[in-house]
Amino acid sequence: MNRTPLPASVVAGADIRIGTGLSRKFEGAEHGAHVSYFYVENQPGQGPGLHWHPYSETWVVLEGTARITVGDDTFLAEAGDTATGPAFVPHRFTNVGDGMLRLIGIHASPTIIQTFLDEDESARSVQA
Repeated sequence: MNRTPLPASVVAGADIRIGTGLSRKFEGAEHGAHVSYFYVENQPGQGPGLHWHPYSETWVVLEGTARITVGDDTFLAEAGDTATGPAFVPHRFTNVGDGMLRLIGIHASPTIIQTFLDEDESARSVQA
């Protein structure tokens, strides 16, 4: 049986951009996918506050150097490295390099659920 392939679903970067920067937020549930991700571009010193998710998160560093804290462990990850944090464990990352940090944070969930713990994030809980 011959079958014509379905066209690939493409999501334009501009359609999932966060604010005016180049970072993007992809929620799989909106596109028939079972994973979500953040594509992040951070200047030196930038990164999210301490937070956790009810599922694991995997970071793929595309460019630059990130200091990643997962629970009580802190380590450096550089371009080409991959790191993972388990569900319910507080974590954060910060650009500790001299240039742009580009990474993808893959969320093992079709929706992104984050609970922030830092005071500067007002301990807010975000569920998309």
